[in-house]
Amino acid sequence: MKRAIFTMTAIPPYDFELTAASATSFRGHYATEIFQDGVFRRLLDLGDNHLYLASVCSLGTVESPRLQVELTGPTLDEDVVTEARRQVSWILGLDQDLAPFYSMALQEPMLATLVREMKGLHLPHTASVYEALILAILEQQVNSHVAHLLCNLLIQTFGPSAQIAGVTYHAFPRPEALLAAGMEGLRSIKISTRKAQYILDITERVASGELNLEDLCSCPDDDVIHTLTSIRGVGLWTAQWLLIQALGRPDGFPHGDLALQRTLGMLLKGGTLLHPEEALEYSRRWSPFRSYVTTYLFAAIRSRRLDVPAKTRRLE
Repeated sequence: MKRAIFTMTAIPPYDFELTAASATSFRGHYATEIFQDGVFRRLLDLGDNHLYLASVCSLGTVESPRLQVELTGPTLDEDVVTEARRQVSWILGLDQDLAPFYSMALQEPMLATLVREMKGLHLPHTASVYEALILAILEQQVNSHVAHLLCNLLIQTFGPSAQIAGVTYHAFPRPEALLAAGMEGLRSIKISTRKAQYILDITERVASGELNLEDLCSCPDDDVIHTLTSIRGVGLWTAQWLLIQALGRPDGFPHGDLALQRTLGMLLKGGTLLHPEEALEYSRRWSPFRSYVTTYLFAAIRSRRLDVPAKTRRLE
């Protein structure tokens, strides 16, 4: 194995620990991301049939952010390092300018406390739209604990792996691996028949070239939502989350999310659950920064800055 070490900077303010913890849903290990002892790790699948471990730590401060990346892999030519830098920057949201969002949020009493407490939280992303879509399907209509188990099982069972310094790391499953697993394989890790069928249908279309999810990166939000919701098993909730998590759009708002409705009800109506239409209507004052509001609210819940009962939060 070869190693390369390089530094990267982020647009300040940038809180590395808060952003890395958010990428793992404040669990230390969620899906393909690991954040332990101040080091964020992700096994990168760069499309060349090799796997590379990116280990990232902070050398700077919130106001002067500087990250050190150690890249480990079988070959580390210039193209590999360039692509690894791009993926690390994307996954950890290094290029996001929070100033316009903060300017709006600090005028909102409900948001001002959150952004002050979590100053420098950037929005983490999945490495691909395909990864985000499959994870979102697993997370539909289950609580966060079950979602965590299903996502990790899928990755550990079917994802490519590499052993580095005696530790085994897993990347997200490639489409061909999920197709090879088939219905029997997905059902063996407790994925429901309906979700397994959705996953296999999408994966078959991706593998055949009929569906290019990564092309959505260049499409307007409305076209993204139209394309995604035309896919069997994908509703508006999933499409809105993909705008945030996979495409980095600033104004996604999954107003059908029960946890989001419950949180807004607690903050705005003394605990009364907001209906989806009420949540959507109220959110318009935050446009075009609703992705940031959503991320900060969920980060506050997961880090226990806000106390919201953990119940099923996803409906399609």
